[in-house]
Amino acid sequence: MPKIGAEPIRKAALINAAIYEVGRAGSLDVTVAQIARRAGMSPALAHHYFGTKEQIFLQAMRYILRIYGNMVREVLPGHGPHGRINAIVEASFAPENFQRESVSAWLNFYALALTNDEARRLLRVYHHRLRSNLIVALRPLTDHPESIAETLGALIDGVYLRAVLTPGPTDGDGARNMIMEYLQEAVK
Repeated sequence: MPKIGAEPIRKAALINAAIYEVGRAGSLDVTVAQIARRAGMSPALAHHYFGTKEQIFLQAMRYILRIYGNMVREVLPGHGPHGRINAIVEASFAPENFQRESVSAWLNFYALALTNDEARRLLRVYHHRLRSNLIVALRPLTDHPESIAETLGALIDGVYLRAVLTPGPTDGDGARNMIMEYLQEAVK
């Protein structure tokens, strides 16, 4: 007999386990059995809830994106002309978003988007939202919000890439400072 209310708890456990296992492996070369074992359940139950490993991972990325989006919204509208841009940068490098497992998941998400239509669509939505939010935030600060937004998006991606390839803990404060230094120069 199924336990009432257990499904959301189990799905959350599988999502967290997927993020952890992908982060630990540094690739999508993990099995549903590994993810399920980490979550404390059977592979059959993981397949029942999500279907495939890719579907588990896509749900994990939706979860990561939801945390990021919620964090940006919590800080908005911010204070002063830099409030929105500060909220976006702060959320990008907050400990909840800039931990090794999440950063590794992002890197693997980009790789999956090369071959998976659903991942490609989700990544496009993320890029579009990030770009449009950056442009809105930059409009009061510069005459060139589009080009600075493009560079800023690429810089954030680059910081994530370097973070996952650098051994040891991630440095959210250093990453945030680098981005903010660029912004100070760009919006003079």
